[in-house]
Amino acid sequence: MSPAASDSVAAPANRIEFDDPHANMQEAEVTRVRTLRGAWRWTLVVATAVTILLCINQQFSLRFFLGYTQLNTEYFYLLIALMLPFTFLIFPGTGSAPLDRIPWYDILLFVASFACAILLMRSVRKAAEAGWEFGGAPTYVIVAGVIMWVVLMEALRRTGGWSLLLSVLPFTVYPLFADATWLGPFRGTQSTLEQATAYHVLSGESLLGIPIQAFADTVIGFLVFGTALMMTGAGKFFINLSFAMCGTFRGGAAKVCIFASGLLGMMSGSIISNVLTAGTMTIPVMKKSGFRASYAAAIEACASTGAVLAPPVMGATAFVIAQFLNVSYADVALAAIIPATLYYIGLFMQVDSYAARHGLKGIPRAELPKVWDTIKDGWYYVFVIALLIVMLLYFKRESHAPFYATALLLVLNQLFSKDTRWTLGTISKFLEVNGRTFVELVGILAGCGLLIGAFSMTGVVSSLANDLLRIAGDNALLLLVMCAFTSLVLGLGLTTTACYIFLAILVAPALEKLGLNRMAVHMFIFYWGMLSSITPPVAIASFAAAGIAGSPAMKTGWESMWVGSIIYFIPFFFVLNPALVLQGPSPYLEGLGLMALAGFGTLFICGGIQGYQVFVGDLRAAGALEWPLRVLFVVGGFVVATPGGGIMPLSQMQVTLLGLAILIPTALVALLLVRRQTLAPPNGLHAP
Repeated sequence: MSPAASDSVAAPANRIEFDDPHANMQEAEVTRVRTLRGAWRWTLVVATAVTILLCINQQFSLRFFLGYTQLNTEYFYLLIALMLPFTFLIFPGTGSAPLDRIPWYDILLFVASFACAILLMRSVRKAAEAGWEFGGAPTYVIVAGVIMWVVLMEALRRTGGWSLLLSVLPFTVYPLFADATWLGPFRGTQSTLEQATAYHVLSGESLLGIPIQAFADTVIGFLVFGTALMMTGAGKFFINLSFAMCGTFRGGAAKVCIFASGLLGMMSGSIISNVLTAGTMTIPVMKKSGFRASYAAAIEACASTGAVLAPPVMGATAFVIAQFLNVSYADVALAAIIPATLYYIGLFMQVDSYAARHGLKGIPRAELPKVWDTIKDGWYYVFVIALLIVMLLYFKRESHAPFYATALLLVLNQLFSKDTRWTLGTISKFLEVNGRTFVELVGILAGCGLLIGAFSMTGVVSSLANDLLRIAGDNALLLLVMCAFTSLVLGLGLTTTACYIFLAILVAPALEKLGLNRMAVHMFIFYWGMLSSITPPVAIASFAAAGIAGSPAMKTGWESMWVGSIIYFIPFFFVLNPALVLQGPSPYLEGLGLMALAGFGTLFICGGIQGYQVFVGDLRAAGALEWPLRVLFVVGGFVVATPGGGIMPLSQMQVTLLGLAILIPTALVALLLVRRQTLAPPNGLHAP
């Protein structure tokens, strides 16, 4: 935030004006990284440019390689060869490793990973012809495969931390002892080291499986688009638009935070970068508006966490979901619309009730940017996003859409923006930022691919699904609760993508066997893995926001859970009725109706949680009955929001009537008590 912005809340004469929050791009979600300089930086820039060109060649069938048709597996290995080696240059091996120079052992790992990837790339065509992934691979391929296996695990450790490595490594070697009796339900077909290595590095089910396929087919294009959007000043446009539209509402600074973080997150798909960019703008203004530091940080953490759920550009996990379900990314983006809307509605209502209870006003209009001036400065972003959405949803060209949108964005930016017009230096910075993001994702996705290969090799998934169903007694609700808890626990130590892959393999088949909708099941798993970002003891989004707000990290984590408490219920809603993820015979009409009911129920849930009910007033006026009324509002709101039918024993009409039977008497009693109190002499109940 510019100095003018810092002073403007206290000085009405000055209008709030924001600098570009993405002026210093840092997309990596790990903060202790090396900044490459000199020849190494230019090597990364060139490798990134080649990676993007290879992706364009593959998606648009441009035939850069004259007289040669590249196999998908060869293309995947080329991307790995270009990006994976930089993991060892950018991410230091230990906490004490130097950041100002690259040690010899990191250069050795760089060379080894590059050489093995090229050798395996040159072998996959022959492997496909001769079936080497099932046996008979030459010794040099096996040796290269073992080295690749080792460097992948080290790359996984550096990018995802020890918790991710210790979660994935045992499963990657699991096929070597899969027939051991002590494994119980995990017992499967055992393989030798040669068989397991060949399958891991040559088949399309492991290293070259779903995660890397998603990265190569769609993730690259959307990351390029997101980076281009931020480097053309879209962040400044979204922040100023949010303040212009929402700043005057009660608790306006917090509502701006939700709106701005949602807009920025729609484009970046990254939780931490969203906190570090939007949070630097919104948290100081929230604090000046009267929100305590921990609450301001919690709002930002919750708002930014929705980044990976909000289309059109969701996190990398959404692309992996599309590969798992063998559907287009557009289908996944459509399925996320209502859950994302409910997520942000819940946050908005929480903030509104909190602001009303504590008497927090909005920001005076004189201090805010003007809506028309803001739109006039950044109108072309609307055209670019519209093009992306039309190509995704109407033309179903998810692999082409981000490249067309990026091209239009850059042309319009060069023609109509003097401040953010690109130069040769901007292009190199653009490639460097993309390269660092690609490197981090490849390090995680390639390693997690081995996890899928291990279970595919042993054939244990089907038997495990049956065991889970037996444990849950074929009770879908119990199995969903078990899955939610497992997702939350795994998410504390894993990235959202790694957590999703684990559960998509282990738990999703059991839920699908109960007849639950596949899209709803996978969105449920995805959603719960995401919530670990605001759930202590890890709560990485909350801790990042706490650092900006200057509040205690753990207190901010618990505050985030309280602020975002409604969002822990939403995943159950769309599993109970898949119309909420736009699945089923009449998904749009039914989905909108259920969303309206869920939104109505959420209004009362948030009122009960925060102690201020819209249309009723401050529940402190109810005296000793305050907490019983708050509990009844939460229970009644939850019942109204819950879809009926399906695996629920009650129909939709019965569920809604039951909820209203709780809410209507509660609201009447609360209204009577609050109105009676307001007629009494003032007693300070409504002081902030």
